[in-house]
Amino acid sequence: MYWVGVDIGSLTVKIVAVDASRQVMAAKVAPAGRSGVQVAETLLAELPADEIRSVVATGYGRVVFSRADLEVSEITCHARGVAHLFPDARTVVDVGGQDSKAVRVAPGGRVLQFAMNERCAAGTGRFLEVMARALEVPVNELASLAMGAKESVPVSSTCTVFAESEVVGHLNAGRKVAEVAAGLVDAIAIRIVGLVRQVGAEPRIVMTGGVALNSAVVRALSQRLGLEVSVPPNPQTVGALGAALIALEKS
Repeated sequence: MYWVGVDIGSLTVKIVAVDASRQVMAAKVAPAGRSGVQVAETLLAELPADEIRSVVATGYGRVVFSRADLEVSEITCHARGVAHLFPDARTVVDVGGQDSKAVRVAPGGRVLQFAMNERCAAGTGRFLEVMARALEVPVNELASLAMGAKESVPVSSTCTVFAESEVVGHLNAGRKVAEVAAGLVDAIAIRIVGLVRQVGAEPRIVMTGGVALNSAVVRALSQRLGLEVSVPPNPQTVGALGAALIALEKS
């Protein structure tokens, strides 16, 4: 039997299936496209229907996913998923497509306190996507560019629209793309650190979400916190993993 977690985000949809022993039997990530719910239904259909015992939905689109037996907040699901992967984790940093969160957790993944930024794209995956377009480079190349830069150009604007104009201004002034990329990485790290400090940074710190795939952001965050930041092998699917575990525990 499978217990399934579905995480419908603004940019990607993630699905994880676990068995009765909490082993991951399937894990998938796909672009959300125009309808994250439709993508989630497609991914779920790839699993044998007669083997699915329960489905828990989380993420941005959880409230409109009719296939779910239960809806759970992404804060709870990420905390639960991280606790499964890192039992000693005490701080979770989740940076997704449209929001970023810092969560202080107790043993077992129980949420003690959290801070969230959902009003502005700054400090999220969307911010990096917009800035990559301004730099005219693929978003997955930002990390290598930033880590190879000898200098960092400060990007001080807290609004994504103004930051984009600031980036264009730096490029027009002759600054190197890598230097601007380094400044952008530092800017997003500053915003994330602000959230972490609201809940109190306590090791182990674990970063989840798509932005955790950007090694330059992880490094900048570690440097600014003065603490090592751990990243799971598949940071995008941690929320779906937590949802799947909750499905198992509640069935």
